[in-house]
Parts: sequence; structure tokens; C-alpha cells
Amino acid sequence: MPEVLPHLPSVPENRVSAGIQGSLAPTWTLFYKETLRFSKVWLQTIAAPLITTILYLVVFGHALGSHITVYPGVSYTAFIVPGLMMMSVLQNAFANSSSSLIQSKVTGNIVFVLLSPLTPSEIFTAMVAASVFRGILVGLAIFVLALLYLHIPIIHPFWILVFAILGASGMGSLGLIAGLWAEKFDQIAGFQNFIIMPLTFLAGVFYSVQSLPGIWQRISLVNPFFYIIDGFRYGFFADSDVSIWVSLGVSLAFALITGFFAWRLLDRGYKLRQ
Repeated sequence: MPEVLPHLPSVPENRVSAGIQGSLAPTWTLFYKETLRFSKVWLQTIAAPLITTILYLVVFGHALGSHITVYPGVSYTAFIVPGLMMMSVLQNAFANSSSSLIQSKVTGNIVFVLLSPLTPSEIFTAMVAASVFRGILVGLAIFVLALLYLHIPIIHPFWILVFAILGASGMGSLGLIAGLWAEKFDQIAGFQNFIIMPLTFLAGVFYSVQSLPGIWQRISLVNPFFYIIDGFRYGFFADSDVSIWVSLGVSLAFALITGFFAWRLLDRGYKLRQ
């Protein structure tokens, strides 16, 4: 007689979804830990950038607002708001991943991450996602604050979101690279003060690069942060210094290149497995 195969019960959909959630649990746990870390010191991570932005708006907006017009029909104060938003997004995304990694290395807590079943891809995803979350949260807070006394149009919200994610993810990855390379807090501070800060300030936050002399304009066009800020500003005013597609290509390349190198260093255990 032919063998009768037993009936195999189908897997319920809720068990399938539970399996998917279970596969994301390690990444989600590390992401939650990273967001909890910066939210507990919100005066430093959220409030401080807001105070700095208020000072920039007061000093530059009120001092130069009536003397400078960059885009027709757009006040200078409104013009600098997207630049200040993206500058804060970039700096905070970098600070989140770099400070978390260097703190874990210096205090020795990194061993708990290395001994966990987390893969390099999961560590990379969780830490970059937390950096994106912090950066966008700070940028959103600045925007809400600016709306209290300014009218800022939002013409292309899609591009605003795209460049915010690309910029924050690229800087989160760059923060991982800096955190892996650095061996003490001074090196992270130097990286931020001598590389990140100048590049963000010289990326067209307070001016249009079209107003610069030839040599300085060409130097600005080499700065990848300029394309991130210019594309982000395009989402608000539908006007920019370069083509939106050029900005998109450079921003995407920046996010992919820094992301690949950060993941590769994590995969090799660079300065972690010593």
C-alpha cells in the first residue's frame, strides 16, 4: 500500500509575523538603547542645538535680514532656516554614533555588544538608524521653533525627507568611522571641530555659493555637504544653486560610500577586537 504522508498544518500568519519581529529584535533592541541614551541627556542633545539655532537666527537674521536677498520673495531669515536645520541634522547625526562608540570603547562597555549575537550589519543598522532619528528630531524641533515667527513654505516635502535621510545616514556612518578610528575623546572632538564643523559652515548655510568669487565657488562645489544642504533647501523654496539631480547623486554617493566603509570596518572588528 502506498505510504500516507501526514498532514502538515499550515503556519498561522501571526506566527510568521512573530518570526519576522523576532529576526528584527536584536536590531530594535540596540536601536532602542541608542535612542534611550541620547534622550536621557536631552538638555545636551536636543535643547542645546535649539539654543544655538536661536542665536544664529537672532544674530544673522536680524542683523542681515533687511540687507540681503538670495531668492526672490524669500527673506534672508527664512533662507537660512533650512540651512540651519540641515547643519544641525548633520552635526547631531555624526555626534550620536561617534560619541556612543567612543564612550563604549573607553569605558569597556563595547564588550557587551561584541559578545551579543548581533551581526555587524545589525550593529550598523541600529546605530545609523538611531543617528538618523536624533538628527531628524533636532531638525524638526528647529523647524517648529522657526514657524513661531516665520512663514516658511514647503513646496516639495518629498525632497526634504530624502535629503534629510541621506544626509543623516551618511553622517551617522561617518560617525561610526570616526568612533572606530578614535582611541580617546580628544580625537573625536578634533574630528568634529576641524572637519565636520568647517565643512558644514562652508556648505552654503548662510549664503548662496553663486555669490562667492570663482575660486571659493569651485572649492564649495567639492564639499559634499553643500549638495545635501542645497537639495534640502530646494524642498522648501523650489530653488537651488545646482540641479536637484546633481545634489541627489552626490548625497546618495556620500551615504553609500560612508555606509560601506563603516560596515566594512565593523565587519573586520577594526580597533574593537584587540
